[in-house]
Amino acid sequence: MFKLIKKENKARLGIMETPHGTIQTPVFMNVGTQGAIKGALSAVDLERINCQVELSNTYHLHVRPSDELIKKMGGLHTFMTWEHPILTDSGGFQIFSLAGLRKIKEEGVSFNSHIDGRKIFMGPEESMRIQSNLGSDIAMAFDECVKIPSPREYVEKSADRTYRWLQRCAAALKEYNSRDDAVNPGQVLFGINQGAVFKDIRIEHMKKIAELGLPGYAIGGLAVGETHQEMYDIIEAVEEHMPQDRPRYLMGVGTPGNIIEGVYRGVDFFDCVMPARNGRHGHLFTWDGIINIKNEKYAEDSEPIDVQCSCPVCSRYSRAYLRHLFKAEEMLAMRLSVMHNLYFYNGLMARIRDSIRNDSFAEFRARYSALLDTRI
Repeated sequence: MFKLIKKENKARLGIMETPHGTIQTPVFMNVGTQGAIKGALSAVDLERINCQVELSNTYHLHVRPSDELIKKMGGLHTFMTWEHPILTDSGGFQIFSLAGLRKIKEEGVSFNSHIDGRKIFMGPEESMRIQSNLGSDIAMAFDECVKIPSPREYVEKSADRTYRWLQRCAAALKEYNSRDDAVNPGQVLFGINQGAVFKDIRIEHMKKIAELGLPGYAIGGLAVGETHQEMYDIIEAVEEHMPQDRPRYLMGVGTPGNIIEGVYRGVDFFDCVMPARNGRHGHLFTWDGIINIKNEKYAEDSEPIDVQCSCPVCSRYSRAYLRHLFKAEEMLAMRLSVMHNLYFYNGLMARIRDSIRNDSFAEFRARYSALLDTRI
């Protein structure tokens, strides 16, 4: 399923085959939490901006419109008319961040829906059933994302439970894939490494889950309050214990600079709501840094958002027009800004891949890692 093509130090160039197409890595997955990109981008738009993988949320789609309904509609690919790879996260992070009252047991988690307050139970088997109904190409294991900081004793117990949950996830998904009515029998499972910022817990947990021989592995529970350096230190500590022949996914990360630094440390997959969220507020990524299009200095600026960008927005509209749309509170402002930002992120990954292919990633990192996160 995954082929490592080339390395430059720890930076990796690879391809992953899925039932819905090939993924070129390193890759940024465009986040469509509820089966849609916030900012009014359609599946057609995602194709125009060179999106390779769309990411949707198990928890949100379970509570609305329901995974059973989506299965009846032919699965998530058919439902949102997206014919390319989809990854679904397990719902664990949303349960622990959105749900009010929750009770964690070995079986799973009981909690109240943030939509209507109804009681829901989700454990490894339930998460796998939901993701099987959605029919994504990559299903993420059900895990607990602990707060940072958390007491060491709790983190140890949580990591051990997450490992046991992962074993149950693997068994459950195998069973669901074998059923005659499986939406996507080629669906695969990625395990998730946990352990907060305790390196020894992270390493031990990674060693244990690596022994399970899963199709891919993620580093979870980061970008939730720790410093960037703490995050980088954890990646470095864990990376050497991750299988070389399987894709690595750093969950919920991040800024362009974070992504470049993650690739530098051996990561293949990334996702983050940042480009879409920032775009909806007028914060736009360029190859010279981040601009706030709402600023007065762009009121009469006839240049595109980024003269180096060839996205559908920069190819047609001026900074002055986009600023006007925000000031007039037109919905088009958010749509165009999100489209530009996601195109930028997808283009960033293409340039990273090219630099690894050409043995010039070190120069690329030196030039852009800090620059792209700089606010102009």
